[in-house]
Amino acid sequence: MKLRPNHRRSALTAVVAAAAVGLAACSGGAPSASDSATEDNPYGLITPGQIRVASLGDARPYTFTDESGEFTGFDVELFTDVAERIGIEDVVFTGQDFSGLLAAVANGQFDVGVAAIGITEERQQTVDFSDGYLAGYLTVMANPDAGIADEADLAGTRLGVVQGTLQEAYAVKNFTDTELVRFPDNNAAISAVNSGSIDAHFLDYEAAKEYAEQYGLENAIDIPSFDAPAGFAIAKNKPEFQAALNEALAAAMEDGTWKELYEKWFPGSPMPEQYLPSSEQSE
Repeated sequence: MKLRPNHRRSALTAVVAAAAVGLAACSGGAPSASDSATEDNPYGLITPGQIRVASLGDARPYTFTDESGEFTGFDVELFTDVAERIGIEDVVFTGQDFSGLLAAVANGQFDVGVAAIGITEERQQTVDFSDGYLAGYLTVMANPDAGIADEADLAGTRLGVVQGTLQEAYAVKNFTDTELVRFPDNNAAISAVNSGSIDAHFLDYEAAKEYAEQYGLENAIDIPSFDAPAGFAIAKNKPEFQAALNEALAAAMEDGTWKELYEKWFPGSPMPEQYLPSSEQSE
């Protein structure tokens, strides 16, 4: 199934997005009465018939804003397709800092978090997740002259991480001799690598591709992260919404939509077999 152009829902403009966040803040972030599932609002959405999505504006190729300010990327197109399958065409994406994204979903400011969010036990204490839809690698990106070729080379270096990410959690646990420098997003961290204020940045493998091409950086270390696949984050206690997302997500995988989007956004990358149509999976 190909996504029709009119089904690619754009984000609000910056002004409207800011206003929406401001209104949510003024309300204290408490879930509204519409959060409870009703006959007219079976998924307990903030606004019946509309899904408000917390996302990221700089996480290529998963979710980012294009030249016109509209959200696009693999996660954006996949979730828009999934939403359409459950009968919702009004999908509004708003950019957030990753460090506060899950809390904003949990306290009712947004219906869903969509940003290649790895499913971990710690995060499941705050929000629920759909089934997984993506798995891949984590990457330490550095200047080719930095002399970083394996994890041992990170000892004594300054390593950038985006606050709240899987990379930060992994680095805290495994890079104990490394000074971690936390950033709000990848752009800020890559700028710090280029300026020399940090030695390397720890990010997602796919997101690293464009930075490597743009700035002449290299993937110094690649680390598998298949134990924490990405999922759509939703507030706790919304079983109808969770079940509907899972059913639609499974359908998008089975009819080849997931595969089509993966080939579009991750050309040349190894394809996780578990998300392919059943007829294409190994016995």
